[in-house]
Amino acid sequence: MTPFDTPAFSRSGAGTEAFAFGRHIIRITAEQTGGSLGCFEAEVPAGEGPPFHIHEKEEEFFYIQEGRFAFWCNGARVELTEGAVICVPRGSVHRFQNIGQSTGRLMVVMTPGGFEGFFPAVAVRDRPSVEEICQIGEQFNLRFVFDAAEAA
Repeated sequence: MTPFDTPAFSRSGAGTEAFAFGRHIIRITAEQTGGSLGCFEAEVPAGEGPPFHIHEKEEEFFYIQEGRFAFWCNGARVELTEGAVICVPRGSVHRFQNIGQSTGRLMVVMTPGGFEGFFPAVAVRDRPSVEEICQIGEQFNLRFVFDAAEAA
């Protein structure tokens, strides 16, 4: 991995697209930051968002670029709009959903980095099953929570 001793940046309009669970644009990779962080943009259609899940080793920072989102984290719920930020602690049961009327956009920073590779890993599969997605998730310290008691 490259040492993180020079700035990591992504110019406007740059990044690598991955079409998995909507459009994701990988802006900065763990490789560019010596593993310190990864950064991506997510375009989330109205009504969409991931199921409850846990990042076992990463904190997650969201900046709402556009739209209206609800976030659930360890039983708490908050609604946020454009310009707001939220940080989700590692190990927390959380999810988000676009509760607006149009596609929303999020900038997401994960620390340490590496999770940004999840979306390209899923995108190369042709219609992966839930089981396959969960297996890929495990490679990126991601666990989906399908047990209602654990998600509460």
